[in-house]
Amino acid sequence: MADETSSTAPESPRVPTMDDVAVAAGVSVATVSRALRGSPKVRSETRRAVVDAAERLGFVVSRTASSLATGKVRRVAVLIGAPLTDWFSGSILDGIYDVLRAAGLDLLLYRVHDRTEREAFFAALPARRNADAVIVASFALSDAEQATLTALDMPVVYLSQRVAGHPSVGIDDLAAGRTATRLLLGLGHRRFVYLRAAPDRDFRWSAHEREAGWAAELDAAGVAASERSLLELAAGSGLGDEAAARLLTGPLPVAVLAEDDDLALSVLASLERLGVDVPGDVSIVGFDGQRRAVDAGLTTVSQPVAELARLAAEAAVALATGPRTTAPPEVHELPTTVVLGRTTRAAPAGGRRGDASSGQDERAARGTGGPPGATTT
Repeated sequence: MADETSSTAPESPRVPTMDDVAVAAGVSVATVSRALRGSPKVRSETRRAVVDAAERLGFVVSRTASSLATGKVRRVAVLIGAPLTDWFSGSILDGIYDVLRAAGLDLLLYRVHDRTEREAFFAALPARRNADAVIVASFALSDAEQATLTALDMPVVYLSQRVAGHPSVGIDDLAAGRTATRLLLGLGHRRFVYLRAAPDRDFRWSAHEREAGWAAELDAAGVAASERSLLELAAGSGLGDEAAARLLTGPLPVAVLAEDDDLALSVLASLERLGVDVPGDVSIVGFDGQRRAVDAGLTTVSQPVAELARLAAEAAVALATGPRTTAPPEVHELPTTVVLGRTTRAAPAGGRRGDASSGQDERAARGTGGPPGATTT
């Protein structure tokens, strides 16, 4: 007769409780509850300790129960109008995520890259059901869009925009544009170009104010309209080659302010492939202060993106988790810094060295020619 073998089903792993989290974090159960709800009464270091303990133990708060009890869904939505691969987009999302995670909140991301996505967002109003606050990054909402969020009683934080009656975080783009232009004027330049990508007519970006600052500073310095130009480049690949070709049709030297580092680096690479002396013939200033721009030696206006993201996220957390207040909304305007690199220097004595045709003859003599397929105007 075969031996009978008894078997016992393995015990299910014990589900951690709030008591376990309290012991692990060295706080009371009440503190754990407040910390995981994002209560502003809990110090940030205590909240971090509680969140870390909950994650180690695998403790999960029932969102359904929490929402029913508090009327909050514990989420902040971020509305962003640029490609997610964009340097600015990635940097601010990274900073916002860190703050929301420490507060025990989730991040909901909505990309509204074109008119269709933008209209779909406001038509469906996902924020009505899914978030306790919204961060709008970089672009301006229309009056109708602002009214829609206001009607939903949805708190909004603006990043890189200033809207009356709402908390906002940003820089003074106009003043920063003036500062960059003042640098080029101080180096003795007499011919100026502003480079920008062709604007999307459905979006109003904070970066547009940089161009206004450039023009205002040139006006203040008495620079004639004939000594300045705006180069608008069609979206797509080859922006650097197109910009280089158009820059070299005019007299040299020339001082260039690009609306962002990506465009400045693209132009720099194209000019150097053509053998153009940067900064001797062309001085270039970018905008943003990206690490790769600084590493490449680009002179650039650096904006504190990590700090912008942190302040915007903290404002959103306060609105999403705290009590309503009648206090005036906080407005943060952070300073920018000019980082000097190898792409700017004093203009040669004597000013102009030639017009478009002589510049082309000089490049031909150096054997550089123009970029393949480039069209000059």
